[in-house]
Amino acid sequence: MSEPSRFDRGHTDDLMSFLAASPTPYHAVANAAQRLEKAGFRQVAETDAWDATSGGKYVLRGGAIIAWYVPEGAEPHTPFRIVGAHTDSPNLRVKPRPDTGAHGWRQVAVEIYGGPLLNSWLDRDLGLAGRLTLRDGSTRLVNVDRPLLRVPQLAIHLDRNVTADGLKLDKQRHLQPVWGLADTVRDGDLIAFLEEEAGLDAGSVTGWDLMTHSVEAPAYLGRDRELVAGPRMDNLLSVHAGVAALAAAATHANGTGLSYIPALAAFDHEETGSQSDTGADGPLLGTVLERSVLARGGTFEDRARAFAGTVCLSSDTGHAVHPNYAERHDPTHHPRVNGGPILKVNVNNRYATDGSGRAVFAAACERAGVPFQSFVSNNSMPCGTTIGPITAARHGIRTVDIGTAILSMHSARELCGADDPHLLANALVAFLGGDK
Repeated sequence: MSEPSRFDRGHTDDLMSFLAASPTPYHAVANAAQRLEKAGFRQVAETDAWDATSGGKYVLRGGAIIAWYVPEGAEPHTPFRIVGAHTDSPNLRVKPRPDTGAHGWRQVAVEIYGGPLLNSWLDRDLGLAGRLTLRDGSTRLVNVDRPLLRVPQLAIHLDRNVTADGLKLDKQRHLQPVWGLADTVRDGDLIAFLEEEAGLDAGSVTGWDLMTHSVEAPAYLGRDRELVAGPRMDNLLSVHAGVAALAAAATHANGTGLSYIPALAAFDHEETGSQSDTGADGPLLGTVLERSVLARGGTFEDRARAFAGTVCLSSDTGHAVHPNYAERHDPTHHPRVNGGPILKVNVNNRYATDGSGRAVFAAACERAGVPFQSFVSNNSMPCGTTIGPITAARHGIRTVDIGTAILSMHSARELCGADDPHLLANALVAFLGGDK
């Protein structure tokens, strides 16, 4: 079968592997760190003193990762170039008392995280993954990546008006998944099951951050496989591209040096407002950047100079024009899949892009030989937002909102063009200073 793609699909194949291996933000940052380690980066602890050595470094905190590469000869006031993204996606998350059920069914009590398309979670085989905290304070990742849970939809025979009135779901009553049969609900059953799955001693887990995920693998779609269907593209597509771009920039810098410090900032909790110690509205990024300046002998003046020259590309997915709902889009801005990354603009600052930021992104795309598109919302529709305005306002950093155009955003399974992940990565590589 012929494929009309202009690009090697190796990057998209790798993205699909990354999506499948990253069912939670904790898994996503662990996988990102592993890839950066292979590129020569090393983890630094926030509780340790930092030194002035050059090279690649990263900080892990929960579901967030901040990574940066200090070139040889970097001055304390050397500015940063940052790719920003987020690791979380809307889903169903396990409550503190997870064991529930009724009428002979064993169920898991879940809470709605973010703004998922709830109908996309119905009648879908779900796994369970996340982070377990042990009595000694250490953590262990767990991933039950097989059909374990299911949210069964009510049969049409018992809801005759569903086709006329539309599906109406009560978030408390209708979204609790089943995971077996039991006459009696016993507290502790789910965690005991996960302890066994993770190879832990019974009773060793005292805390958990768990969430459901679709176990259906990412896949190419379409006559010519020009599309990709998969979970968590919003926004692991950008995280994956940012990791690849930072590794490429670090490799390039080994030979030529850079006039700035390339960095990646992938935050958690964007889908719920970013207000956490691992979210974009928290202190993590600013603290890491400032400590990097100070570790190289910098002063407050150097920090101010570095931040003044810093640019951040906030990369998040956006809306491709929908063939069945074209009227919901701005009539003169119809981003298409496989048309290249999108520049996101909103004059009310729901996105951080301005004219000077557009010029920065246009230059990167031109250098990479990558086409780009513009996105604005229909004036009659409310506009979403990203980490971009938060980053700009909190740190005084020039920020540009970009991304990849997709369909089915916030569904359990989203859809993008097969060429677009590679096009985005190439643009980010050019922005951070590596070879495309």
